[in-house]
Amino acid sequence: MELHQLRYFCAVADTGSFSRAAEHSHVAQPSLSQQILKLEDELGARLFDRLGRSVRLTDVGKAFLPRARAVLRELEAAKGDVVERKGSVAGSLTVGVIPTIAPYYLPPKLSSFTRQFPQARVTVVEEITPVLLDRLRASAVDVAILALPIRGHEFDNFALLTERLFAALPRNHSLVGRKTLALKDLRKEPFLLLRDGHCFRDTAVAACDRARLDPQIIFESGQFSSILSMVGTGMGVSIVPEMAIEKDSRCRYVRIADDEATRTIGATVLRGRSLTRLHHAFLAHLRPASSAPGN
Repeated sequence: MELHQLRYFCAVADTGSFSRAAEHSHVAQPSLSQQILKLEDELGARLFDRLGRSVRLTDVGKAFLPRARAVLRELEAAKGDVVERKGSVAGSLTVGVIPTIAPYYLPPKLSSFTRQFPQARVTVVEEITPVLLDRLRASAVDVAILALPIRGHEFDNFALLTERLFAALPRNHSLVGRKTLALKDLRKEPFLLLRDGHCFRDTAVAACDRARLDPQIIFESGQFSSILSMVGTGMGVSIVPEMAIEKDSRCRYVRIADDEATRTIGATVLRGRSLTRLHHAFLAHLRPASSAPGN
């Protein structure tokens, strides 16, 4: 059974004529008549009595007509839903973000986005990078905000911002007065760093490697807040991104004099996945000057 057969059937029922139904449906009368016959053959019953130049619904046709109209109404309603969804920024969005970005970058972005698009339902998942990438692959996360670069050709990424790295020092440390410092100046200091699994751990260790510094790590945590609290008590020093600087903490921050001591934050989506207007609106909100995501 074809949808156009239902349309032709309803047109004949409404007009009482094959010729007028064909004209109304913008189809040749022989073609319309043939489709009605095919529909009757499939149903195994006559839908119309052919009475010369007029037609009349049979009892079977009268019973079938409201069902046919209901099917066509449901189809039009479904098409309308698709058009409405394509034209509106609404629906569900799941955003993944790594812990070293979540508390600093995301809150103001989400707040302004939900004010602008109140029909959007946003869920946030905070996890380390490997877990977020797995969830992107499974479409359990729509957009991930993490540190770039991301290896592999299965994702589309675009940069949001690049920030400098800073040494976090106790406020009475001898190097607090400097505008910049070299990591090698901290070679005798105990270090407090993020634990393995956090991508910023790799960023900090890479900066130490460039300075030919083998840091003496005495404390590891999954949160910058815990590390900075320990630094504030004088336990040692740490390396943090610019966004993690706490203005009211007991630490002091000095920029690391290394042009490569930076972190680039970006948004990542699964390559080839169809993105809704809501997805595109969120990506544009993160980076208003951007167009489509790309490597």
